[in-house]
Amino acid sequence: LGYAQRFNQPVRQIAILWTNLQSAIAGSERIFHFLDEETDVIEKPDAVVMPPIQGEVVFDDVWAEYNPGEPVLKGIALHSRPGEIVALVGPTGAGKTTIISLIPRFYDVSQGAITIDGIDVRDVTLPSLRHQIGIVLQDTFLFNDTVMNNIRFGRPDASDEEVFAAAQLAHAHDFIERLPQGYETMLGERGSGLSLGQRQLLAIARAVLADPRILILDEATSSVDTRTERQIQAALEKLMIGRTSFVVAHRLSTIRNADQVLVLNEGEIIERGTHDDLLAQKGFYYDLYMSQFRATELAEEATVTDQ
Repeated sequence: LGYAQRFNQPVRQIAILWTNLQSAIAGSERIFHFLDEETDVIEKPDAVVMPPIQGEVVFDDVWAEYNPGEPVLKGIALHSRPGEIVALVGPTGAGKTTIISLIPRFYDVSQGAITIDGIDVRDVTLPSLRHQIGIVLQDTFLFNDTVMNNIRFGRPDASDEEVFAAAQLAHAHDFIERLPQGYETMLGERGSGLSLGQRQLLAIARAVLADPRILILDEATSSVDTRTERQIQAALEKLMIGRTSFVVAHRLSTIRNADQVLVLNEGEIIERGTHDDLLAQKGFYYDLYMSQFRATELAEEATVTDQ
């Protein structure tokens, strides 16, 4: 029996190796398929390097579509001056995410033009454009690496001291210091092991380190504890100072602080102005505010009263 088991052991090992090999081959096929996929966004042969951005952004009669003949944006016109905060609000599917995706050219417009400091984004190289735009999305992309390297992804040549400073500004330093190995703690894929709020703070620290002139922010709709929520809000307010910011806004405080609030519905800007201006109009935004934000405002007022 012992000889039989010894004889079968190499056979079982070969079977296991064969299974692993088949899995690896299937995985590599998917990787090569992804690498071979052609992108719809192509640089012009004569594209130039984007000069240092000041932050003026103009949408000139912008239309966009994912499928031919099915526009998701229709005639969008907006002008944001350097340092302004533009809040995008509206129901799901209104076109908010499409607008913020067009600025770094994740997609191209089907009609019209987007200019930054008077330069059409289609006339510049993609790296020189995207390196000057900071993006903080709801779904935070963290890697199987140390906390330090995950933050440093925002600017790979940053020193340790610069990473520490970015984390402190983003209100992430304290929780990082409490991790088992601090900044050298290894994170799981997509930041597993961290809470949603902690992942958001790391994403903000990464954006702080990159020091972009234009900031694109898709505020998370998922709830976090009150303390972390306040830390995130404070970090975002610091991050937006002096930067042209486009925010898909879900927090009432963000909308109140915006220089422009653009109200979208079915791919069109149907109202624009400040928070107070739009409430006074008692139109679409007023109805949206009463249904989605009024309860939040009352809760905030109650909290202040209790304090």
